[in-house]
Amino acid sequence: MKKRNEKMPNPGEIEKEIGEFLVKKFGGNVKIVSPMVLSQKLAVENAKKTPKRDKKINFNLKPEDLVSHLDQYIVKQANAKAVLSTKICTHFNRIKQAAASPDNGNELTGSIKNNILMVGPTGVGKTYMIKLIAKKIGVPFVKGDATKFSETGYVGGDVEDLIRNLVSEVDDDIKLAQYGIVYIDEIDKIAGSRNLAGADISRTGVQRALLKPMEETDVDLKVPHDPISMIQEIEHFRKTGKRNKRSVNTKNILFIMSGAFSDLPEIIRKRIKDKGIGFGANITSFKEQIDTLKHVMSEDLIEFGFESEFIGRLPIKAVFERLTEDDLFNILKNPNNSIILGKKLDFAAYGIDIKFEDKALRVLARNAFKENTGARGLVSATEKALLFFENKLPSSDIKRFSVTVSAIENPEKSFEMFAAPSNDKKLNETFEKLLCKEKEFIKEYIKSNKKKLNKKYKLNLTPSRIGMLASFYCEHMMDIENVIKKIKSYYDKIKKIELYFFKNHDINIVIEDDACDFLVEKFVSSDINLKGFYKQLTTDFENGLKLIQEKTGKNRFFITKQALIEPEFFINGLMENMNLGI
Repeated sequence: MKKRNEKMPNPGEIEKEIGEFLVKKFGGNVKIVSPMVLSQKLAVENAKKTPKRDKKINFNLKPEDLVSHLDQYIVKQANAKAVLSTKICTHFNRIKQAAASPDNGNELTGSIKNNILMVGPTGVGKTYMIKLIAKKIGVPFVKGDATKFSETGYVGGDVEDLIRNLVSEVDDDIKLAQYGIVYIDEIDKIAGSRNLAGADISRTGVQRALLKPMEETDVDLKVPHDPISMIQEIEHFRKTGKRNKRSVNTKNILFIMSGAFSDLPEIIRKRIKDKGIGFGANITSFKEQIDTLKHVMSEDLIEFGFESEFIGRLPIKAVFERLTEDDLFNILKNPNNSIILGKKLDFAAYGIDIKFEDKALRVLARNAFKENTGARGLVSATEKALLFFENKLPSSDIKRFSVTVSAIENPEKSFEMFAAPSNDKKLNETFEKLLCKEKEFIKEYIKSNKKKLNKKYKLNLTPSRIGMLASFYCEHMMDIENVIKKIKSYYDKIKKIELYFFKNHDINIVIEDDACDFLVEKFVSSDINLKGFYKQLTTDFENGLKLIQEKTGKNRFFITKQALIEPEFFINGLMENMNLGI
């Protein structure tokens, strides 16, 4: 033991001792890399980085707003959307209210978080829905697999790693990480075995490890038994004389679990039958299984193999429906679905434009349904159908590819037809026909969602603008949300030009809607750029409008589309109307 007045070893000495220990224990297979070696380099890199902005969650969503957002991306699942949207919105609105009024004493002793258990077959959109919600709200999101916890032990290290990952997701912003969402999939796999005599330690141990984080605990960001962490802590203590304890509180972190629970319908049916409520017949169809799952209670989950303390921390339950063949077709038709957009991007990488026939999408949906993996089957069915063309077309001169039923069912013969120059006219006609159909479908989609989209993006969706959006969608690989955001950005830039013109020339111009539409179309087609337009606007209007301003005192002028096309005629017309002469 060292005496009290002995000098504390420096980090280099500690590193050497730890290194020697590792060599003795593991030979040359394990080495230590000191952070001090890299300190100078990291200091330079950090100096180059821009300072981190203070990230805040500006949460003002209501449940119906969130449901409306999910409807744009996810087919079916009305009940699950309503449950998740309601409870997640309530969770974050309560946090917002508590933060706004910290002294109101609205903290309840023993209050239970709205942690959620999602039940439903694979491939129905459980993970996708949570990702969409987290992105919409703007909170950090991490996903874990419950099966990995049971493989690596039941002491809870991996559970705490999920919390640490939240901090990594937001660049070490602990405050923001404490409002994150932790999503754990395949939770049904850590249920204790009902056929096992005695406790199933590896599974129930994982459940117990989750209890404290699901409620409230402090998770230390320092990983135990990590030599680097030890060195960094000692170095910090040597410099400051204080311990650097950094932890994340899980009080406001929302935990969402999901699983298929394939054996659960039978447990529910038995309970209901024993109580004499009905459901006496055996469950035979998927619909009957889902109808049965809607009656799930905590006692059924305990019977399934979960501990009561664990289930008690999951008070909200959302049941997902199995997807039908029609549902899978509707997913493919959804203009926001990533599967078709992804394939468009794949072929666009080779300069090939691709359009899909509705009948071909029906075939893909049918093939996917046979795989019995829900929406996941759509990916494999689509890849399988188009892999031949993805291999062959890049080496050909074909730049427009129409995915038809014959192309899916007989790819080799279809490719020969595509490659024959004599078929060019017919193939182009087919492609143009599919392009027109896609454009009309997008127009109808926007019209049917016009009210929601108007409210969400603050863009008046006139018929001409709907047509512009549809054309832009068909020509670019974007979902509807990003298409509208892109077009809206052009309108916002035009409005900024009005302000800039006033600032520089002291003349208040208002660019009318028809002129805005005209300009946006030119921006989209790259006929003009913002700088060039402003320069031309100044050339065309500054002198004439200043003259009118000086003579009349008028300082507000409305610029129409026709004025942009014929500026001189427009200025002359204003002068004549005001009897100024030319």
